[in-house]
Parts: sequence; C-alpha cells; structure tokens
Amino acid sequence: MSRKNGYIFTNKSHTGKGIMASILGVISLATLSYIVVMSYQSRGEIPRQYGAAALLVTAFALAGVVLGVISRTEKDKYYFFSYLGIILNVLALGMVSIILYAGAYSIGS
Repeated sequence: MSRKNGYIFTNKSHTGKGIMASILGVISLATLSYIVVMSYQSRGEIPRQYGAAALLVTAFALAGVVLGVISRTEKDKYYFFSYLGIILNVLALGMVSIILYAGAYSIGS
C-alpha cells in the first residue's frame, strides 16, 4: 500500500479568548512565583504590595478561567489554548488558596 501524500486544508483557527486566557494564566503564575520567592528571601517580612498583587492575580485568574470556558464553547476552532488557559488559571487559583490557607493557619503566628 502506498501512502497518499497530500494536505488537508481547514478553516479552523485558535480562539483569541483562549490565547488571552493562556496569557493571563502565565502572568498569574509568574507573579505568584515572584511573590513566593521574594517572601522566602525576606524571611516572611513582605510589603503590602505583595498582597495587592495576589489580589490582582486572583482577579486575573478568575477572568482567565471565564475566558477559557467561553472560548471552549466556540464552534469549529482549535481548543489547545482554551484548555491551557483553564489549566494555568486553575493552578494559579489553587496556589492563591494554598497561600491563604497557610497564612490563616500558620504555626508561627
């Protein structure tokens, strides 16, 4: 049997909302990583701006999850960035939840 060489043309494209959700997820995770590293280096003595940044991360991650879910409902599109955005933003929300839980029930305070 010979393999037929050819191209398959399609009208599919990536969703803009899915790409934006992925970008928001990367920004959220990078910001949270920075906050954790800087907090560790300063032995827990952090400025209030880090708390404000974590609040913005939560807002970005929630918006990213919503954008990812909305972009997943579009028809005839590629959904890679939709799924990636949902996963990254849920990870960011999970990290914020763990940080809040650790802060609320810390042994040292």
